[in-house]
Amino acid sequence: MPHKYPVVENKLNRQFKVDKIATAWVSDITYIKTTQGWLYLTIILDLADRKIIGWAMSSTMKATDSVVPAWKMAQKNRSITSDLIFHSDRGIQYACNEFKNLLDKNPLAIRSMSRKGNCWDKAVAESFFKTLKAECVYQNKFINKQQAAVIVFEYIEIWYDRKRLHSALGYVSPKEFEDLLNKQKLAA
Repeated sequence: MPHKYPVVENKLNRQFKVDKIATAWVSDITYIKTTQGWLYLTIILDLADRKIIGWAMSSTMKATDSVVPAWKMAQKNRSITSDLIFHSDRGIQYACNEFKNLLDKNPLAIRSMSRKGNCWDKAVAESFFKTLKAECVYQNKFINKQQAAVIVFEYIEIWYDRKRLHSALGYVSPKEFEDLLNKQKLAA
């Protein structure tokens, strides 16, 4: 949807492989169909371990219901102690003043946005959504938004982050890879 908010340059530039936790996060929003209507899922994924560190499910796509709570969860789950690239598309939720001002409260957060109409710039988030839909969403006919929210919560928190083997991580789970990165950090 077109908007008049400023967009920022693509600072991530498809550099999807990072070695340190909390240096590059990618975010996106997807739709999940239920018999009650759409449920919107916003995720924030840390590129270092591919873990979903922040997420929100909502009945609207307003920034206050989607990207704002996902960002707040991500900050609680991961301390930002050095420069962090936060990459998203150019959607109004990410470009609006409310979200911009929230990110601006952390001087280490560097905003980055995909080039116009270029889904490859956030391919890691798109890949997660493809996996989520193939392994979880398309396997269910959600009676209502609450049922969808519970099943998606379980998929993210119990299966994907903790147990699902990830090819980009050498076939370990995001949690196992996070543990490996933390051990390397302590050894250094």
